[in-house]
Amino acid sequence: MVRYLEDDRNGHLYGKHVIAAIRIVRSLSQRAEGSYDMREVMGSFVAKLSFREMCVVLKEQKCWRQVRDFFAWMKLQLSYHPSVIAYTIVLRAYGQVGKIKLAEQTFLEMLDAGCEPDEIACGTMLCAYAKWGRHKAMLPFYSAVQERGVILSVAVYNFMLSSLQKKSLHQNVIQLWQDMCNRTVAPNHFTFTVVICSLVKEGLLEEAFKTFNQMKSLDFSPEEVTYSLLIGASVKAGKPDEALRLYEEMQCKEIIPSNFTCASLLTLYYRSGDYSRALSLFSEMENNKIPADEVIYGLLIRIYGKLGLYEDAQKTFEQIEQLGLLTDEKTYLAMAQVHLGSGDYVKALNMMELMKSRNIWFSRFAYIILLKCHVVKGDVGSAEVTYEFLSKTGVPDAGVCNDLLNLYIRVGLLEKAKDFILHIRKDDVKFDEELCRTCMKIYSKEGMLREAEQLIEDVNDSGSFQNSNFIETVSMVMQTEGKLAALELLDTHALELMLSLYLENGNKIRTENTLNRLLETAGGLSLANQLASKFVREGDIPKAEILYDQLIKLDFRPEDATCASMISMYGNQRKLKRAKEIFAALADSTAAGAQTYKTMIEACAKCGEPDEAYRFYKEATDKRVPFGAVSISILVNSLIHYGKHQQAEDVICNSFRDNLQLDTIAYNTFIKAMLEAGKLHFAVNLYAHMFSVGVPPSVQTYSIMISVYGRQKNIDKAVGIFNMAQNLGVALDEKVYTNLISVYGKAGKSQEASLLFGKMQAEGIKPGKVSYNVMINVYAASGLYLQAEELFWAMQKNGCSPDSLTYLALLQAYTESSKYKEAEETIISMQKEGILPSCAHFNHLIWAFAKAGFIGEAERVFRKLLAACLSPDLACYRTMLRGYMDYGHVGEGISFFERINETIEPDRFIMSAAVHLYKSEGKDLKAKGVLDSMKILGIPFIRNLEIGSKMQAVDRCK
Repeated sequence: MVRYLEDDRNGHLYGKHVIAAIRIVRSLSQRAEGSYDMREVMGSFVAKLSFREMCVVLKEQKCWRQVRDFFAWMKLQLSYHPSVIAYTIVLRAYGQVGKIKLAEQTFLEMLDAGCEPDEIACGTMLCAYAKWGRHKAMLPFYSAVQERGVILSVAVYNFMLSSLQKKSLHQNVIQLWQDMCNRTVAPNHFTFTVVICSLVKEGLLEEAFKTFNQMKSLDFSPEEVTYSLLIGASVKAGKPDEALRLYEEMQCKEIIPSNFTCASLLTLYYRSGDYSRALSLFSEMENNKIPADEVIYGLLIRIYGKLGLYEDAQKTFEQIEQLGLLTDEKTYLAMAQVHLGSGDYVKALNMMELMKSRNIWFSRFAYIILLKCHVVKGDVGSAEVTYEFLSKTGVPDAGVCNDLLNLYIRVGLLEKAKDFILHIRKDDVKFDEELCRTCMKIYSKEGMLREAEQLIEDVNDSGSFQNSNFIETVSMVMQTEGKLAALELLDTHALELMLSLYLENGNKIRTENTLNRLLETAGGLSLANQLASKFVREGDIPKAEILYDQLIKLDFRPEDATCASMISMYGNQRKLKRAKEIFAALADSTAAGAQTYKTMIEACAKCGEPDEAYRFYKEATDKRVPFGAVSISILVNSLIHYGKHQQAEDVICNSFRDNLQLDTIAYNTFIKAMLEAGKLHFAVNLYAHMFSVGVPPSVQTYSIMISVYGRQKNIDKAVGIFNMAQNLGVALDEKVYTNLISVYGKAGKSQEASLLFGKMQAEGIKPGKVSYNVMINVYAASGLYLQAEELFWAMQKNGCSPDSLTYLALLQAYTESSKYKEAEETIISMQKEGILPSCAHFNHLIWAFAKAGFIGEAERVFRKLLAACLSPDLACYRTMLRGYMDYGHVGEGISFFERINETIEPDRFIMSAAVHLYKSEGKDLKAKGVLDSMKILGIPFIRNLEIGSKMQAVDRCK
């Protein structure tokens, strides 16, 4: 039969009558159904064709109708006898065109005719069922074939396996495979490929690998698709080693992976954090010209995001768009997550808006990402709206609820947070440990003990947290009796929250009970100290105080670090007395260490008590307590600020004596301190020592040293420091330039100062208010009022608003150049700008008028000063009296002194001037009275003052 069916010789071995019959019957396919009678057509062939020849004619037909009609004619011939061969030919013809009903009728007819179907006939029928997806009929038929004991060929099995797999009937595929194995039908390459695929799809990974190994043992080489399936399944099953082994096997066999395989491997590398191998694989894909699809590009975006390569991620996204591959929401969401990871919530939100504009459907995950964007932005309203949309897709998960709760906490909406917890509990949101932690955090902040107990009770009843250390610890603490477990078995965050809860609730009994039980455990005291310090760091002062006091009450001595934290806290609050009490408790037990002394000194410095800070320093040094550079710097700064120059110098000298390791900041502090103390030589020596021990100077060091040399009037050295810093490549800042400009100005070198000011701008340093003020002062001191005026306007043009000091410098420029009108207009101008002039501003103009002898004008300006509700300072009074004396206005001078005498503090110049004025008028008795007052007050008399000295100079000039 096989020979008949597989005969491809097209009748060359048969006579012409057979060939003629084949052609005549085939030609009938051109005629309509029912338009011919096969008996008439084949009338000339009656008794001329043998059974074998009729089978040949039947086999060679291309159309099922001619097969049907010719087979009907065959059965009428004398040479015909029922045979499985003829029936099989008909079955095949029907099966090829899907005439399953006719095939079934033919098969039954064959059985009725007494023909026993063989493996070919059964296989043909099964292949027909398989080809047309008639699995419901195929499987029972297959069972019947099995019962008859017919052994099918591997080709038939392959046909059925492939058909079942196309319809995802993987269980049936596996059942057929088992039948094959039981009947010892030898599988081929195709069989293994199909079966492994179905085993993987059904999640039977172990069986899939057994079949895979069997395939290789029979010398069948697996194709790429098989490797791809197994690699993908291994990745999903969390078996990275197996996946990598398969990939290495592929490489050894030089099998180029498909993009599906690459996608699975990239997923593996992404999950395991092996980003370098992921990027290497992507390079291999490019080398092997494996086209990347959207899934692979999406993974690449995520990998770039994890590596912090945000620009590369953005470029990849743009590349996907250019290639026309951007269709999946997952790619948009991956890019949005990358933007969120970089902290750029604006770009993340823009990505979500782009999705909307392109009508890409928002999945549940998309709403989760959108909610995260609003949470990072801090947009409560939008986050709540997104949550509502998300709720419509199903009950939100714990992570989403946790994000929204944390947002409420961050923006201080604790009432909303509490309402939200009630809402999600009503909605039966499944809590995870993180959400429980956040809820407990809110309850502890608000002291909501009853609600906390109810939450933990419900959580325990759910049975979802049997292995949660956090929940077990909270439950253990809430049970007021019994010892706590060993500290290493407890969740410290849970203990902290429970103590905070009891403290906030004001439940002293529970607080003391919990603390007692905690202190009974090994290491409990250390944890209690850590909690107290943490409360201090987070600014939760009342809790820190209560916890500290409880430790003292229970006769436990807090650790040095805890005491230091408390002292620092009270220092910040300017409660030095309380800080001293804590220190005293430590000092009594001789437990005060370096950290405690350090914070005590810092507390004294913050509270404006330099003497106390110095006392603690001395006490510590006597005990040989070591100090760090930071503490010493703080102490020196405090002493200098309050004019304690000698003590500051002692601290500095002691630091060198004790070989204290000083850093750049400490040296800068010391040099600056000696500069402010006026001990310039010491400051220079400190700078030299800094160099000798190899401590690198900073830009601040150079800035301070320019001021030191400027104070010494050593301009060359100041310029030398500036040039050295430049040559060493130090990035000079505005302060360095300004300091040298000031040095030039004080030395009368206005041109050099002006050039340096220009150089600073050329270097790209934008002058600030201080720099402008210093430069205007330089011009003012040199009488260059035009330059000062021009710089004043340039300052405002460059967006720098003048302040009181700016106007003061401009006033000086005008008064030095005798520009009285401009000076007075400057005072009016600053008042219009809302800047109140001080006595110093008026005094510049008073001094200018008085110096020039315009006493009336000076008096007018003085009256304006009083009208501005200002109290004249001693400088103003001295200026007015100097004017009266210099130009011989004795009467006015005496009158002025008598008006101010009762309201001002005793002053040497004013009282000496009064004595000279009284004597000039012959009022010796009054002059003697002022002299006696000066003697009583210990104020020395100035003898060399002259009345009318400026008038005499004018007369000599005339």
